[in-house]
Parts: sequence; C-alpha cells; structure tokens
Amino acid sequence: MAGDDRDRVCLGQVSSAHGIKGEVRIKPFTQHPEDVATYGPLQDEAGTRRFEILSLRTTKGGVVARLDGVTDRNQAEALKGVKLFVDRDRLPERTEEGVWYHADLIGLVALDTGGAAFGTIVAVQNYGAGDLLEIRPATGGPTVLLPFTAEVVPDVDPEAGWVLVDPPEGLID
Repeated sequence: MAGDDRDRVCLGQVSSAHGIKGEVRIKPFTQHPEDVATYGPLQDEAGTRRFEILSLRTTKGGVVARLDGVTDRNQAEALKGVKLFVDRDRLPERTEEGVWYHADLIGLVALDTGGAAFGTIVAVQNYGAGDLLEIRPATGGPTVLLPFTAEVVPDVDPEAGWVLVDPPEGLID
C-alpha cells in the first residue's frame, strides 16, 4: 500500500458485479453502509486507481454502487476483490469511547492478562455477528480469532501499541 498504512483507511471491498450496466456490490467496513460514499473519492490499495461513487443504494449485506468510468458488467467484474481506501484525514476524529478504526488496531501487540505477549493483531474480521480480532500468536502457528468484546478485550491502548486479551477458557488450547 502506498504511504504509511495508517494514512489511509479501507472503507469497503468490491464483492461482485451487479446487473449488466456496470454497477458493483460493495461490502462496506463502515458503521453505516452508506458511509462508504461519504468521504469523497476512493482509491485502490496501491493508490493508483481512483473511484468516484456516482450513485449508491443499500441492499441486504452491503451497498450497490455505480462508479465513474465503469459502464458494463465486464468492467464491474474486473473490480471484484478491490479494496477501497480513503485518506485518513478525511474521516472524523474518533470521539466515542470504545470505538476504533480497524486500521488503528492492526499491528497492535495483544498481551494476555499476565502481561505476556499473546500475539499481534493482523486483521479485524466481521462475518455478521460482530468484530473478531485475528491474531498471529507470538508462539507461531495459525492465526486465532477472538471476539472483540469488553469481556475478551478489556483494555485497548492504540497510542501505547497494545490491547489486553482475556480469551474465554477453552477457546484456545
């Protein structure tokens, strides 16, 4: 990704083409699905392509958008999987307690309740039932998904570079 990873925030990802006139389905990573179009033109991960949303409507599981310059199904299908980013300085400052941008969490060290390194957050996933922190264990092996709840993640300090995790008994061997 161009520049510092924290200079831009991923607001969504093109999941598929919609119809035959070039519309795309976007899986938004915003609190309100329509906010994917709120902060101006979007860019791809490399920062080399720019996408202006001309129209947008919400649907079950996301939004359907018409992007400037995408006029047929083939062009829309070619965008499948493209992540859509916006410059961080176009987003509002975080003011609500306990709410973070995913970009603020990725890369943080996860400490267990004893203060030992549990791992590093590599992604924040959401399969429909709430956010999950994907953590690469400090001891190696496959990544672990932990619910991003106050019970499992009782303390978050992005400025200090860590989160405190308390996995439920039996969740991790």
